[in-house]
Amino acid sequence: MRLQKWIGIGIVSATMSATSAMADTTATKDSQLPLLLVGASYAEAKTPYNNGIAPLGGIAVGFGSYLSLGAALTRSPLLPGYLINEGQAGATTFARQACAPGASTCGPAGWDSYATQLQKALSRVAQPPSFTTYNAKYVVILSPNDCLHADAFGVPQTTTSPCSLAQMNQVADRLVAVGNQARAAGLTPIFDVMPRYKQLNLPLFQSLYGLAWVISENDYNTLRSVTSTRVKAEVPGVIQIDIWKDFVNIGDGIHPTPETARKAAQAVAVELLRRDHPHDH
Repeated sequence: MRLQKWIGIGIVSATMSATSAMADTTATKDSQLPLLLVGASYAEAKTPYNNGIAPLGGIAVGFGSYLSLGAALTRSPLLPGYLINEGQAGATTFARQACAPGASTCGPAGWDSYATQLQKALSRVAQPPSFTTYNAKYVVILSPNDCLHADAFGVPQTTTSPCSLAQMNQVADRLVAVGNQARAAGLTPIFDVMPRYKQLNLPLFQSLYGLAWVISENDYNTLRSVTSTRVKAEVPGVIQIDIWKDFVNIGDGIHPTPETARKAAQAVAVELLRRDHPHDH
């Protein structure tokens, strides 16, 4: 009994010490503050409901059997699990209505823009009395659906066509703008890089989701290059991580496996912890 008593005291003491250490870390390290997340289905499994309606009937990726990066970040042992996830499955950088395959009209269900997602996320961590300072230092901004397929334009799919180079640069414009929107709020934006084309199976994705068309390999590679290059060049202080370098899809051609999401979350967490100790590297 005495041995059990001392063991119990030791466990309680260790727990209290760990809790105290975590509190100290929380107070001093940026990585332990809430992390904001903006994006599409890589960020969040669910399509957004608004006034009882949602794109695609409110479906979630994999009918719920899916681990998004947002979910993986809350499970990372390197982070505290504080996550403000305003991502919406199916989102583009601009607000748009959903367009069912073959339909001649779109809406009323739709998605928020990335700028709106970020503003919502900031509102969750705004601090009184001014509500212009935030209990967060980083926002992760993930790849959108822009230009990837026929339902990424907010108009009937039959009226759409693959993006021109000018339209791809407009996608980059909007990503740069949301990155600089984060900077203006005092946060450091963290961008991913789109998976490599060969890691996806976009024709399979097209057939499974009944899309009129999907982006070609050449156009995809151009979009990937344009967006990643311009974000890095035009968002001062940006963090850009190839979190999908080991990307494997779940069998639908486009969404990451749980292991892929966990690796991506680990890449983000390691980078945040590294930046807690900039002089150690």
